[in-house]
Amino acid sequence: MGQSLLRSSESRMMARKPDKQPPRTKKYYRSTKSGAGMTKAGVAKYRRDNPGSKLKTAVTGKVKKGSKDAKRRKSYCARSAGQMKKFPKAAKDPNSRLRQARRRWRC
Repeated sequence: MGQSLLRSSESRMMARKPDKQPPRTKKYYRSTKSGAGMTKAGVAKYRRDNPGSKLKTAVTGKVKKGSKDAKRRKSYCARSAGQMKKFPKAAKDPNSRLRQARRRWRC
């Protein structure tokens, strides 16, 4: 009985496999000028390669206040604001991938 408990706890402690990322091609990732981030095809490929993923594309259009998309945008903007603090060099450069992505998300 003691060994079965040990084995089950060991299996829970095993590290998770790294996610499979799509290749960094024009088809799957936007250029920095066009707003950085993944394309619709890139997100679809990622979700095929990683079953159970909930990855979605950027919220770029107008949204109703308090809607799910508005909350996603607010959350992304808050997270990326932290990146701006962590990487002041990228924050100062208007053409950095971080700044372009924030512009695309309308932060």
